[in-house]
Amino acid sequence: MRHSAVLLVLLSLIPIALPAAPEKELFPGSDLAGWEFVTVPAVDIKDVCTVKPDGVIAVSGKPVGFLATTGSHRDFRLHAEWRWPGKPGNGGVLVNISPGPKDHEWPLCLQMQLKNGNAGDLIPMAGATFAEPLTSAPGTSPSIKARTAADSEKPAGDWNICDITCRGGTIEISVNGVPQNKVTHANPAAGRVGFQLEGVPFELRHVTVTPLD
Repeated sequence: MRHSAVLLVLLSLIPIALPAAPEKELFPGSDLAGWEFVTVPAVDIKDVCTVKPDGVIAVSGKPVGFLATTGSHRDFRLHAEWRWPGKPGNGGVLVNISPGPKDHEWPLCLQMQLKNGNAGDLIPMAGATFAEPLTSAPGTSPSIKARTAADSEKPAGDWNICDITCRGGTIEISVNGVPQNKVTHANPAAGRVGFQLEGVPFELRHVTVTPLD
């Protein structure tokens, strides 16, 4: 009996490998269920986004506003691929979109810049904060924490990859596999995810979110 008890104690000390949380496709089919487009006056999301037969989401870029999931996320990894099918322009990936004050059209959130030549810059929007200092000059709009590595964006027409990890208030950003930004004590630390439209068409594919332990 004593040996059995010792064996049970030893077995309890062996870590059990739990299955990884499943990756969730945010554009899972041929429709736009689970998304909304926010602008004033209101515009139907189907007038802004088109789902192509190959699953690529063509985004018109106009009018100015933002796409957002209807569901919220906390402690997750967002993966998205984007490209400029024509002349590159401006846009952004939004994480931790939360209710609260807006900065004109833009919600309370953290934005990873997609602006051509600035992919990987991080912008706290509408009062969002983090612990690290900004790199833009005081009073400059928008306030920016610039990327930390050389430009890793691909030429217009090529697909780019961004991975944004949000966990416990820490946000880490990579562009095409290159670490480009990191902040801590981010507020808000949870919320919806989305994409900013600033007048220029772009395309999306393989937009997924993976919950983190």
